Amino acid sequence: MWEETMPQTSVVFSSILGPSCSGQGQPSMGERGGGASGSGDLIFQDGRLISGSLEALMEHLVPTVDYYPDRTYIFTFLLSSRVFIPPHDLLARVGQICLEQRQQLEAVSEKGDSRGPGPPTVTRSWEEVTSSRHHFPALANLPVTERGQARDSFNAKLKSFSAKIVQLLKEWTEAFPYDFQDEKAMVELKAITHRVTQCDEENGTVKKAIAQMTQSLLLSLAARSQLQELREKLRSPAMDKGPILKAKPPAAQKDILGVCCDPLVLAQQLTHIELERVSSIHPEDLMQIVSHMDSRDKHRCRGDLTKTYSLEAYDNWFNCLSMLVATEVCRVVKKKHRTRMLEFFIDVARECFNIGNFNSMMAIISGMNLSPVARLKKTWSKVKTAKFDVLEHHMDPSSNFCNYRTALQGATQRSQMANSSREKIVIPVFNLFVKDIYFLHKIHTNHLPNGHINFKKFWEISRQIHEFMTWTQVECPFEKDKKIQSYLLTAPIYSEEALFIASFESEGPENHMEKDSWKTLRTTLLNRA
Repeated sequence: MWEETMPQTSVVFSSILGPSCSGQGQPSMGERGGGASGSGDLIFQDGRLISGSLEALMEHLVPTVDYYPDRTYIFTFLLSSRVFIPPHDLLARVGQICLEQRQQLEAVSEKGDSRGPGPPTVTRSWEEVTSSRHHFPALANLPVTERGQARDSFNAKLKSFSAKIVQLLKEWTEAFPYDFQDEKAMVELKAITHRVTQCDEENGTVKKAIAQMTQSLLLSLAARSQLQELREKLRSPAMDKGPILKAKPPAAQKDILGVCCDPLVLAQQLTHIELERVSSIHPEDLMQIVSHMDSRDKHRCRGDLTKTYSLEAYDNWFNCLSMLVATEVCRVVKKKHRTRMLEFFIDVARECFNIGNFNSMMAIISGMNLSPVARLKKTWSKVKTAKFDVLEHHMDPSSNFCNYRTALQGATQRSQMANSSREKIVIPVFNLFVKDIYFLHKIHTNHLPNGHINFKKFWEISRQIHEFMTWTQVECPFEKDKKIQSYLLTAPIYSEEALFIASFESEGPENHMEKDSWKTLRTTLLNRA
């Protein structure tokens, strides 16, 4: 579905995107170069984890008494793991590793020293640990004072371990709440939290943290479910396969200039719509781009169509805006007014660029480049095209959209150093962002020859998705105009057929191909009549 999103725009991706425009000179991913070191089934290069077995990566995720994983690793692994294992299965394995960690902690306590974990034992309460001479003779034979100190030490370590487990689950539920919409995942989550609370009988701090985490998770799931249900009700059947209108809207209908004649204001309202729609996209939604059948483990990842709705809805918005622009131009009868309409949208696109709203800018340019609009040569001859030429230069597809990427990089730097919310806005061309992720996935394999997961690849995918998510969380600083937004979202738009009819009625066909097309369209209209 992603290949047809930008009308009249040629997209060429030849390499991974990075600081350079063409992507050349980027380090190869997943190759174990010099300086690599191994730690069990994990391989590090210059202190950075680059590969490992799935089991080792899962173990690296789970905290211990003396270790808590880096937050960037937590996000990257939880995001990428769904390519190899469903979230509920991962959660079950995390629960098993937690149980093993506690057993090892008890084994160390039973030895009465800290020289390292012994073999796993059956999980027991502290009372069982300290009272059983048969299973724990070392502790049972200690003097009462030393037994008390050992008990306190064990309890302190167990509470510290439990708090870290809760923190990991908290980060998981906050970053990827949709993982827990699956009933199996909720069952596993409850099982882990139940085990954790058993060690927190005194002050209940762990229980409180778990209760807060669970409440926040349920609220997130409920909000997302309600939003999706609302959008399902609001979207018309015609939007499923793109904007289709079998008949042209009445020519006397109010146009965009009758609603808003200020290009800056319209650009601000478009930015409102963009930020509202893109905010419903979550990291796991974007990971659907790479979640498909993996030839190694024959595991089909979550490619559920219901989970790609946010992506499709946002992608569809781009197409609707492009078609709305073309409709507004083509349905104007007088050439002078069409000229004014084109110049207005050029100014709107320029204001979008200045704001950092590249997605709306690209949609507007795409609408003006559609054939029914582009062929209006008499109209275009009256347009002052200098500003339009500058916009097209920014969106030039050559060198892998080098000019656009340079502008995007500048907007990103401005956002990072921004003092005001207006300077923080960065809305990339979504279609290009999706293709960047897709081709990054296609160029580099999930697994290395030794069977390890190519984690270096997923670091880069995660970095790009995390940056995108940072942009989506910006609050729109512009005042919302419901009247303008209502028009942008509900105004009837022409189908491709209707656009050509309006275009030919405004400026007749100029060559044999256009004459044949116009003849076919008129025949179709007569048959309908």
